[in-house]
Amino acid sequence: MSSRRPIIGMTPDLERGRMRLSESYGQAVAAAGGIPMVLCPIFELAEIQVTSCDGIILTGGDDPIMEQWGLPTHPSAKRVDPVRQKFDLAVYAAARNAGMPVLGICLGMQFMGLEAGCGLHQHLPDSLPTAEMHAAGAVHEISGSLGQGVVHSRHHQALRTAGSFEVTARAPDEVIEAIADPQAAFVQGVQWHPERSGPGPLGAGLFEQLISVASEKHHATT
Repeated sequence: MSSRRPIIGMTPDLERGRMRLSESYGQAVAAAGGIPMVLCPIFELAEIQVTSCDGIILTGGDDPIMEQWGLPTHPSAKRVDPVRQKFDLAVYAAARNAGMPVLGICLGMQFMGLEAGCGLHQHLPDSLPTAEMHAAGAVHEISGSLGQGVVHSRHHQALRTAGSFEVTARAPDEVIEAIADPQAAFVQGVQWHPERSGPGPLGAGLFEQLISVASEKHHATT
């Protein structure tokens, strides 16, 4: 049996032709016992990069380009780089096909939800009086089957339905904060930023769960 620490592939953001990723993602993976690896956003190599990993993190970023799902993108949206969107969705598809554990964070959760038929509130201030509770690094409580506690939040969009996923946490204003595939060992999306939410099940604990499942999968195939 291999004792290698599981490799966790992380999708980076793209800005003006440069890859960007907060070091907090890699630190969270390493602290949980994994080896962080940044994936290079080349669509043609998405699947082969995924095969080198034991788990995947779809990281946070700008807003989805909704035309891909047959809807206009909201005027207030800051569109994600289209190369990144294409790559992240390919990485996610490859990971699901391989039965790999996946953690989607913020934009990553939205990608997961949209691919599962979820609806998306594209600009919470349009209809939610408490929208500021979720923006600009605000801290607020969430609760559900995933757990209860305080999280670090930075978003103006949110899923409005769960599609084929199960809702595992909501904010006090009923905004969907977490989703999971009940048929998978670990396919979890969270709207907040666990890499900035400290210790406990809603922060470091999410990375520990990802690493645990990734490690089991790796050991089962070696």
